[in-house]
Amino acid sequence: HYVQSNLHNLLYKFLQNLSIIDISLTSNVLPALTHFNTHSRNKLFSFFWCLTQMYLYMSLGCSEYFLLTAMSYDRYVAICDPLHYITRMSKKHCAWLISTSYCAGVVGSVGHVLLISKLSYCNSHIIDHFFCDLIPLLKLSCSDTFNVEILTYVIGTLFAFNSFLLTLISYIYIISTILKIQSTHGRQKAFSTCASHLTCVIILYMTILCLYMKPTTSYSLDRDKMFSLLYIVLVPLLNPLIYTLKNKEFLIAFNKLRQRVKSFVFPVKTVH
Repeated sequence: HYVQSNLHNLLYKFLQNLSIIDISLTSNVLPALTHFNTHSRNKLFSFFWCLTQMYLYMSLGCSEYFLLTAMSYDRYVAICDPLHYITRMSKKHCAWLISTSYCAGVVGSVGHVLLISKLSYCNSHIIDHFFCDLIPLLKLSCSDTFNVEILTYVIGTLFAFNSFLLTLISYIYIISTILKIQSTHGRQKAFSTCASHLTCVIILYMTILCLYMKPTTSYSLDRDKMFSLLYIVLVPLLNPLIYTLKNKEFLIAFNKLRQRVKSFVFPVKTVH
């Protein structure tokens, strides 16, 4: 086998689903971005397509919050309670956490789509953005958007903030446990198991905070386009790099695979 069997533990189940979310999120937006950057004169999209894209974008984003929160719990159990890791993070519990993450994203974005669909767009139907995002649609509407903004803060508090709070609490316990380890090598080894996840969490929440947790009056088109591009392209690109470059098991498996490919492409000739 090219890949070692220990690569198929629960952490890699989480990483697999994180990759699925990142790929789906990028695939949802980039076709529209490519379409608008072409020289085609037909750059019109139906309102239904626009709402569908916004719903997929928001639901995948919410699912990512919860999945990263579940991963922080996984790291918490692995470091703070390693003796009970097998019982507390069984395959059944892992599947339940992943399924809950997807369900929360699917359900949590329905309210925005329903409220946005009832708004009026009387002045212009041109979105000055490279995809159908929430704030550009609110800026385009001539209706009262107070209900949508309130829902955004409520959903943001229930989902994003609570996810961040649970992640923060997990890492408070994790760091406290790591500091109690006597040896320096042991502390470094324990911290290396959660450093990648912590880096991804910081990048994600910093980007989301700059994008959505502010009133629409402070909306800046150029600035928010840049943050949107970072969230859609850079974050999904960084996540696999952050996790794989510092992962010893992956590097060992990758080196074995590289050696096999090298020996297959450039076979060693034996002298008779």
